[in-house]
Amino acid sequence: MSETILGGRFTFPGTTFTVHRMGYGAMQLAGPGVFGPPKDPDGAVAVLREAVAAGVNHIDTSDFYGPHITNQIIRKALHPYPAGLVIVSKLGARRPEDGSWQRADSPEELTAGVHDNLRNLGIEAIDIVNYRAMGAVHGPAEGSIAAKVTVLADLKRQGLIRHIGLSNVTAAQLAEAQAITDVVCVQNNYNLAHREDDAFIDDLARQGIPYVPFFPLGGFTPLQSSTLSNVADRLGSTPMQVALAWLLHRSPNILLIPGTSSVAHLRENLAASELGLSAEVLAELDGIASGTVAATH
Repeated sequence: MSETILGGRFTFPGTTFTVHRMGYGAMQLAGPGVFGPPKDPDGAVAVLREAVAAGVNHIDTSDFYGPHITNQIIRKALHPYPAGLVIVSKLGARRPEDGSWQRADSPEELTAGVHDNLRNLGIEAIDIVNYRAMGAVHGPAEGSIAAKVTVLADLKRQGLIRHIGLSNVTAAQLAEAQAITDVVCVQNNYNLAHREDDAFIDDLARQGIPYVPFFPLGGFTPLQSSTLSNVADRLGSTPMQVALAWLLHRSPNILLIPGTSSVAHLRENLAASELGLSAEVLAELDGIASGTVAATH
């Protein structure tokens, strides 16, 4: 696939990492509930190889997916890793035997998490590590993250992490982290229906920092889903393709990491970067968050 098809390129600030804007999120390669092994391990390997063959060079993962399973699959599928592939992992949680999601952000847990990633991915340093603040149930919660970021900055000085990002954070927490170390990306919940981070995205764009949204279709009401489906039907696309295309249009610093365990679905996601959206369609889609729907013809 050409660079244009994959949404163009973006360089993480202060790094040599230039990626296509359409990447891949590996969370769904683990079993149900992101826990345990997948039902089709060979299929998971095939998805990763197809993604890289199509030009994807930004893979988002975490060693607490599985746990350990997803990174082990990435290693099996892609190691030795091709030149230019950027692997981004995250720390801050753990998965005990009951499959729950628990906070894991003490200095010892963060350090152990880095070593888990290194071992299971088969690498000597992680390209980018996002500190994932657990926050509130439905999004970020204010509160100091300085102690956690300081630990990661020390691991960076040791050469185990190349660059540091943040996930599920507020603008104030970003500023706090930037007083400690350079931050090369932010990963938060954002989509057509949930646009609380609009101003944050614009501020990051001014700083040249990429914003990586997760849950591109998460939390839609039935009416919002119906509006999106109507647009997709008119364009001959799927709702997910339209949602992803809208994100690419939203701001040039947005990088996408849609996940799937299906090669066919992967191809659909990647094709979303080819989808053109007219001004009229963009206005209609923008109305999803505000509760208005633009007139259509």
